[in-house]
Order: sequence, then C-alpha cells, then structure tokens
Amino acid sequence: MLAFTPPVSAALKDTIPSIKPSVVGIGTLLRTRSPAIVFVATGFAVGDGLSIITNAHALPNLDVEKMETLGIVIGTGDKLDFRPATVAALDREHDLAHLRLTGKPLPALQLDGSGAVAEGQALAFTGFPLGMNLGLTPVTHRAMLSAITPIMLPSLTSRGLDARAINQLQRRPFKILQLDGTAYPGNSGSPVYDPDSGLVHGVLNMTFLKGQKENAISQPSGISYAIPVHYVRELLQQSDTKK
Repeated sequence: MLAFTPPVSAALKDTIPSIKPSVVGIGTLLRTRSPAIVFVATGFAVGDGLSIITNAHALPNLDVEKMETLGIVIGTGDKLDFRPATVAALDREHDLAHLRLTGKPLPALQLDGSGAVAEGQALAFTGFPLGMNLGLTPVTHRAMLSAITPIMLPSLTSRGLDARAINQLQRRPFKILQLDGTAYPGNSGSPVYDPDSGLVHGVLNMTFLKGQKENAISQPSGISYAIPVHYVRELLQQSDTKK
C-alpha cells in the first residue's frame, strides 16, 4: 500500500520565513538548575505581538520558593533568550493558554476569522518537535486536514474509559481538526496554518487530545490533532474583558 503524501504548496517555502519569527518555545527559568532553562512546549505570537498562545496542559507547576519563572524561549540553536511571561487566561476545556509578555512585541500571526477550513485542505505547522535537544530550531511539517471530528467518541466498552474520558463525556462536545501529518509532543502549541497565506487555522495538541481520541487504542496511531482557532479568538476576547 502506498502512503499518502500531503500535497506540496509551492508558496510554503515563501511562507515559512514569515512564520518562524512568531514561533517561540515555552519554558521555565530556574537559575540554580542545570540547565537553567527547561523547554515544555511550543507557542506563537498573536494580536499585538505580546500575546502568546500555547496548550494549557503544558504549563508546569512553578517552584515559587526557588523563584522559577514561566516564559518564552527565543533564539537560534544554542543562542537562547528567555523572556518572562504571565498567564493572562486559561481555557482548560479546550486546552488553551494565553500568556502575556512585556517589552518589545514579536511579529504576530493572523488568526482565521471565517472558519472556512475544509477536509482535504493542505496545511502546515511549525514548532519544536525535539524541544531544545538539538538546539532551538523551528521545524515545519506539511499535513492535510483529514477530518473535522468530535473530540471523543463514546467507548464501546467500559474498558475504554478512564477518569479523564468519563470527565470529558460530561462536558460539552466540540469538534477538533484531525491531521494527516507527523508531529511529536514538543510540537504541542504549534500554529497550524495555511501554507499559502500563513493564516492560522488551529493549535496543535499532541498530548491532551490524543489521549481523548485514542484512549482505547493499545497501539496509538501517528495521527495528529489540533484545536480550531475560533477557540483561541474566544480566549483572547475573554482576556480583553478582564482588563
């Protein structure tokens, strides 16, 4: 059987340079630790360039007594710069976090406002699949939107349910983007975007959503998932109302 190869966008090579400056690492800084900076996920700048979007599940519990700080990591390879950030808002139901920076804004990505994403559409995502293991180098992957699917299907047997699955079934169902593209846990929080325009359609999620969709599978698949970007827009609006 021949493997499906996502369609190649001729414009992707021109889009990637405009995407990469907006993509950051999410991590913590503890000066008494070695290494002092620990990577936890990918994020990306939106809005005024001081707002960063990532996955809520990736945010760690900070060691406040030792003055561990949450923030973003930018740079190339081994030349890293850490900028502190604060949590502006959380949407745990859709596993999204909005962080705020101070200082110089980053280039911001544009969020899709139409919701006009369709199955079969070519997409791309840029993030840090290996974290800082090989230096902080953003990596881009092609993907296809293979399905717009419920976050969880009811289990056929009780063996397919755990406490998290039962909790999810009690919440409001919502649709997620299922991607035919390879991603890794470090990619969590990466922007999923149109390869021609760079318009963001979703936020990659490689832990929370995969656990929901593939809970009953003994051999998890290589399928990737993303949270539709309209939930990001709602989170940003929620943050604005708190100001």
